[in-house]
Amino acid sequence: MNILIKPIITEKMTELGEKLNRYGFIVHKEANKLQIKSAVQELYGVEVSGVNTIRYSGKAKSRFTKTGAIGGRTKSFKKAIVTLAEGETIDFYSNI
Repeated sequence: MNILIKPIITEKMTELGEKLNRYGFIVHKEANKLQIKSAVQELYGVEVSGVNTIRYSGKAKSRFTKTGAIGGRTKSFKKAIVTLAEGETIDFYSNI
Protein backbone atom coordinates (compact mmCIF):
# COMPACT_ATOMS: atom_id res chain seq x y z
CA MET A 1 0.00 0.00 0.00
CA ASN A 2 1.46 3.32 -1.08
CA ILE A 3 0.56 5.71 1.75
CA LEU A 4 1.47 9.10 0.27
CA ILE A 5 -0.30 9.67 -3.04
CA LYS A 6 0.70 13.28 -3.80
CA PRO A 7 1.55 16.53 -2.02
CA ILE A 8 -0.96 19.38 -2.01
CA ILE A 9 0.58 22.45 -3.64
CA THR A 10 -1.87 25.34 -3.39
CA GLU A 11 -1.59 28.93 -2.24
CA LYS A 12 -3.18 28.11 1.11
CA MET A 13 -0.88 25.14 1.81
CA THR A 14 2.19 27.12 0.71
CA GLU A 15 1.28 29.86 3.19
CA LEU A 16 0.77 27.29 5.97
CA GLY A 17 4.17 25.81 5.14
CA GLU A 18 5.89 29.17 5.38
CA LYS A 19 4.16 30.43 8.53
CA LEU A 20 3.30 27.35 10.61
CA ASN A 21 5.64 24.69 9.13
CA ARG A 22 2.68 22.53 7.98
CA TYR A 23 2.47 20.58 4.73
CA GLY A 24 -0.46 18.81 3.10
CA PHE A 25 -0.66 15.44 1.37
CA ILE A 26 -3.34 13.34 -0.29
CA VAL A 27 -2.98 9.95 1.39
CA HIS A 28 -4.43 6.45 1.08
CA LYS A 29 -7.92 6.21 2.59
CA GLU A 30 -7.03 3.38 4.96
CA ALA A 31 -3.78 4.92 6.28
CA ASN A 32 -3.63 5.96 9.92
CA LYS A 33 -1.64 8.79 11.51
CA LEU A 34 1.31 6.61 12.57
CA GLN A 35 1.71 5.21 9.05
CA ILE A 36 1.52 8.71 7.54
CA LYS A 37 4.10 10.01 10.01
CA SER A 38 6.58 7.22 9.27
CA ALA A 39 6.07 7.56 5.48
CA VAL A 40 6.81 11.32 5.53
CA GLN A 41 9.86 10.83 7.75
CA GLU A 42 11.20 8.08 5.51
CA LEU A 43 10.54 9.82 2.18
CA TYR A 44 11.66 13.38 3.05
CA GLY A 45 14.09 12.73 5.94
CA VAL A 46 12.41 15.18 8.35
CA GLU A 47 11.12 14.98 11.94
CA VAL A 48 7.31 15.07 12.15
CA SER A 49 5.76 16.46 15.33
CA GLY A 50 2.07 16.03 14.49
CA VAL A 51 -0.42 14.70 11.93
CA ASN A 52 -4.03 15.78 11.38
CA THR A 53 -6.28 13.90 8.94
CA ILE A 54 -9.46 14.89 7.13
CA ARG A 55 -11.78 12.61 5.11
CA TYR A 56 -13.65 14.15 2.18
CA SER A 57 -16.64 12.39 0.64
CA GLY A 58 -17.35 12.56 -3.08
CA LYS A 59 -19.81 15.18 -4.28
CA ALA A 60 -22.71 14.57 -6.65
CA LYS A 61 -22.21 16.37 -9.95
CA SER A 62 -24.53 16.75 -12.94
CA ARG A 63 -24.34 18.51 -16.26
CA PHE A 64 -26.73 19.03 -19.15
CA THR A 65 -25.75 18.02 -22.67
CA LYS A 66 -27.50 17.67 -26.04
CA THR A 67 -28.47 14.10 -25.21
CA GLY A 68 -29.80 14.92 -21.73
CA ALA A 69 -28.57 15.15 -18.17
CA ILE A 70 -25.48 13.23 -17.13
CA GLY A 71 -24.97 12.50 -13.44
CA GLY A 72 -21.98 11.25 -11.52
CA ARG A 73 -19.80 11.65 -8.45
CA THR A 74 -16.34 12.98 -7.73
CA LYS A 75 -13.89 10.73 -5.90
CA SER A 76 -13.64 10.66 -2.14
CA PHE A 77 -10.17 11.14 -0.65
CA LYS A 78 -8.25 11.59 2.58
CA LYS A 79 -6.00 14.57 3.29
CA ALA A 80 -3.24 14.76 5.90
CA ILE A 81 -1.80 17.96 7.34
CA VAL A 82 1.69 17.21 8.66
CA THR A 83 3.36 19.54 11.18
CA LEU A 84 7.15 19.37 11.17
CA ALA A 85 9.51 19.94 14.07
CA GLU A 86 11.14 23.34 14.54
CA GLY A 87 13.79 24.02 11.90
CA GLU A 88 12.66 21.30 9.46
CA THR A 89 11.35 22.08 5.94
CA ILE A 90 10.22 20.18 2.83
CA ASP A 91 11.11 21.54 -0.61
CA PHE A 92 8.64 20.22 -3.20
CA TYR A 93 10.24 22.23 -6.00
CA SER A 94 13.78 20.83 -5.78
CA ASN A 95 13.33 18.29 -8.62
CA ILE A 96 11.96 20.78 -11.16
